[in-house]
Amino acid sequence: MADDKQGRNDQADNEEDRQQQRMQAEARTRADEKEPVPDEPDDQLGDLGDAIDSHDYPAKTGELVEAYGDYDVETQDGVAPFDAVLDESDDRTYDSSDDLRARILGLIHR
Repeated sequence: MADDKQGRNDQADNEEDRQQQRMQAEARTRADEKEPVPDEPDDQLGDLGDAIDSHDYPAKTGELVEAYGDYDVETQDGVAPFDAVLDESDDRTYDSSDDLRARILGLIHR
């Protein structure tokens, strides 16, 4: 290309085209990636967060699953029911809603 105004304009246009092609290629390769889990715990727990805050503690896993089993929790793989996240066979005692919340978030970030 000539080093004149037209040559510089053509070069700039070509760079814009290449940038557009790179962006499209990246979008295609990232299309299969999972959506990131939100940073805020309340976003992940939704209505369950408020519900477990009002529960009486200490509480065992089975009791919590029975009370909140149909609530949904946002995981890295999508949305899962609370009872699937907090397995009843893992019989623990939770001393507070913060204790339970930490366990839930630990399980969904595996």
